[in-house]
Amino acid sequence: MPASTHLTSLLRKSSAFTNDFGTITGVDAADLPLLKRLSLRRLLLAPRGVREPHWHANAHELGYCLRGQHLVTIAGSHSARNSFTIAPGQMFFVPSGALHHIENTGEEEGEIILAFSSEHVEDFGLSGTFGAFTDAVLGNTTGLPAAAFASLKRSTQDTWIGSRAQPAKIEEQERHINPYKYDLEAAQPPVASVGGSAHTAQVQSWPILQDISMFSLRITDKGMREVHWHPETAEMGYVTGGRGRMTILSPGGAVDTPGGSIDTYEMKPGDMYFIPRAYPHHIENIADADLSILIFFDQNTPADIGGKSLVSAFSPEVLAATFKTDAASIPRFTFTAQDPLIVPRVNPVDPSLKS
Repeated sequence: MPASTHLTSLLRKSSAFTNDFGTITGVDAADLPLLKRLSLRRLLLAPRGVREPHWHANAHELGYCLRGQHLVTIAGSHSARNSFTIAPGQMFFVPSGALHHIENTGEEEGEIILAFSSEHVEDFGLSGTFGAFTDAVLGNTTGLPAAAFASLKRSTQDTWIGSRAQPAKIEEQERHINPYKYDLEAAQPPVASVGGSAHTAQVQSWPILQDISMFSLRITDKGMREVHWHPETAEMGYVTGGRGRMTILSPGGAVDTPGGSIDTYEMKPGDMYFIPRAYPHHIENIADADLSILIFFDQNTPADIGGKSLVSAFSPEVLAATFKTDAASIPRFTFTAQDPLIVPRVNPVDPSLKS
């Protein structure tokens, strides 16, 4: 299939930063120009690797742990402090401008997928910030003599990822429930059937969220994400397992110009996609294994209009006028009061796309 303007690979992209302690790889609007109000990064941390204390000037951050054991600390407004552990299937939220760090406290490499509520994220690291001010200014700020900072090697270039000399000591309270932490995969999924499931992180279940939310979507070989669109919400997805296919319809021009363009592509692990607000699309599993996608939205509650309930909202006569036919030719759609989100597959996958 030809290259898609909606799709790219995060795994095949060159890393923005890498050293012996970790790697940061990201996709923003410079890589995928369609991106708006969302972008994505993949953070890898070696054991004892530390993503330095930092903040994002223009974006909230939503993290999902794929592998490893981590400690997250957030220093917010009015001296608020939150520190908690993160394991696979768990998430964290960092408000825009809040100082935070992430470190790997386990014995294996850690992997975290990070979504941001901006297509171009602005970063400030604590190391680079200290490098911008003199010893005297830092001394006055912290109540220390200027000489206390003379031995620190400083520049405005952030460290990004460093390493601890000794393993972190996890305090018992850091294992407790925290408002900035959400155990997504342990929560009861609001959508679950033979066709798949969707665990959701949105403001109804996680009140601290702002301007961003997330679905952990799993589609089996017996299901499909119905044709749908999000009227006020853009969608950004990252494939973590399986093989899928998506079709997106982009709008045409004015009334007297041809219709919109169709973009159909296959997806595999490491791929990410972006769908602008209100563009109709579908997702289907085209392999035998489950298709797993982390889906992020640019609202804390994503709105959704699904095709299954939509078609039963109009009379056969209206649909006949729409499709330029007679009412007897319109399929007898089953009334659906609420969209199922994942529909059962009643037709086979196109044989040319079957694994």
